[in-house]
Amino acid sequence: MDILTEALASMRTGRPASVRTNGRAPWGLRLPPVAGAGFHVVLYGTCWLVPLEDSAPHLEPIPLSAGDVVFLRDGRGHILADHPSSAAEEPRAENFREGSPIGSVTLGGDGPETRLLCGNYHLDQGRPHPLVRQLPEVVHLPTRHGRHPELSAAVQLLGSELENPRIGSDGIVPTLIDSLLLYILRAWLEGQPASAAQGWAAALGDSAVAPALAAMHGDPSTQWTVEALAGRAGLSRAAFARRFNALVGEPPMAYLTRWRMTTAARLLRESDAPLTTVAARAGYGSEFAFAKAFKREYGLAPGGYRRQARAA
Repeated sequence: MDILTEALASMRTGRPASVRTNGRAPWGLRLPPVAGAGFHVVLYGTCWLVPLEDSAPHLEPIPLSAGDVVFLRDGRGHILADHPSSAAEEPRAENFREGSPIGSVTLGGDGPETRLLCGNYHLDQGRPHPLVRQLPEVVHLPTRHGRHPELSAAVQLLGSELENPRIGSDGIVPTLIDSLLLYILRAWLEGQPASAAQGWAAALGDSAVAPALAAMHGDPSTQWTVEALAGRAGLSRAAFARRFNALVGEPPMAYLTRWRMTTAARLLRESDAPLTTVAARAGYGSEFAFAKAFKREYGLAPGGYRRQARAA
């Protein structure tokens, strides 16, 4: 069971939105907060990402170069500019041009050029998976000098398709952008030193916790117990529970309940499965018990949640 893919799929609420940003110095673009997570890929040139003082006074400006990827976990507002001191303007409709495979924004003067792919992933930040919640606020991944080779390859493919669109680009580019999120998070997780890894970065490689997580994700309907999960790891119940809680951030049964409700919510949003089927997939023997647990978690009965999700 691919836990990273499952965790992200449980949070996605729509396709990513993206635009090409072309700036010539001096230029600056003040980007408002977005619902979800933001991202930027530097395709050509250099620039700076400048956190806004009112939302992230503890973060320093970050210099970016060609090939760099930035992921903003909470979609917080920020500035992109050729230099931290450059004046930044709000996005304006007259700067936007429709295009294929995606539109573009052009701004600035007549100095050195920078080209970026900017956008956001529609992720449910009201109920973020702890794997995403434990990420830094800003993930900066340089891909030069052989670092993060798969992410680098994805960036190069995107750059090629955007610079020289050909037949098929309209289908290729959205798929690459969609996949980029997995490449970003995998690169960050695998880039954490084993000796210093904490939280989910350590949990996914832990010999006891990783198999337990895979079992829960693989079949949430099974009536798992702490004893059964501990037995798979060859640990006592108490030792396993302590280890799981330390890495994942909550006890095994609390995480299992969370994942069952997340699985159910996804089924309600994305399928027409009857409530009895959804309840069974979430590990509940009766529709009544499932509905009670679901309402406690989401504040809505399953049917009401489904109607609201469809309307949205």
